[in-house]
Amino acid sequence: MNTVLQAHGLGKKYGRRWALTDCDLEVPAGHVVGLVGPNGAGKSTLLNLAVGMLTPSAGTVEVLGAPAGAQQAKVGYVAQDTPTYARLSIADHLRLGRRLNPAWDESLAQRRIQHLKLDPKQRAGKLSGGQRAQLALTLGLAKRPELLILDEPVAALDPLARREFLQDLMEAVAEQELSVLLSSHLVSDVERACDYLIVLVDSRVQVSGEIDTLLATHFRLTGPRRDQKDLPRDQHVVTASHTDRQSTYLIRTGQPILDPAWTVTQLTLEDLVLAYMGRDVQPERPVLEVQR
Repeated sequence: MNTVLQAHGLGKKYGRRWALTDCDLEVPAGHVVGLVGPNGAGKSTLLNLAVGMLTPSAGTVEVLGAPAGAQQAKVGYVAQDTPTYARLSIADHLRLGRRLNPAWDESLAQRRIQHLKLDPKQRAGKLSGGQRAQLALTLGLAKRPELLILDEPVAALDPLARREFLQDLMEAVAEQELSVLLSSHLVSDVERACDYLIVLVDSRVQVSGEIDTLLATHFRLTGPRRDQKDLPRDQHVVTASHTDRQSTYLIRTGQPILDPAWTVTQLTLEDLVLAYMGRDVQPERPVLEVQR
């Protein structure tokens, strides 16, 4: 299977307001995919549709080759704010996971709880934010999913708890060889944990591709003022700014930049994400996808 999630013309409407409109998206298998976008881009709505918690108002979404919700046994989900049952103990959560999931890995769950030095008798409501997040991740991983979906699971955590969560996630990915879709507004977390990027703005995919390839094909050009139409055709302009004498372009190209008039600099992942998030939404198809 080449993709674990496919959306076509997907939309969700609440009353008169569309939270997601005409979204086309593909999430490749075998990657840790970072889904990044501004608030209101539709990220959480998309993920809730993908796991079957919401019903589409328009379009379709398939997960692991079947309509969303049909493969729940193969999909792990850690929702925003990592919700747990405050009055249930950690042991209660594991018993519940065992009863609800046919492929439940009790050994994995117990190993993680011991590794985290959590007391199985402790109620979830008494845990710290980082501990609740780790419990939620344990439940998702012990399900032995083919796809793990995480909706900003570390946004409210302190830097140390966030680092520990992402480290545990990366170790689990290496051990279980599962696909991951991680929604986040923290570019540093995506850079640390992900190898594939999707930037979503106003329900539209602005760019997608393997992070290493994206960084190798995007550049900032600074030099004497020049009109965009005078650039080579293989240099796709993402953003442009000008003064009276100087032009600065952020471009995507797979070809060498030979013009000596330009000062060429590499981009950081944050530079790249902010550039695509900050430009006007581009409705045309196909979206910008960088492939090897």
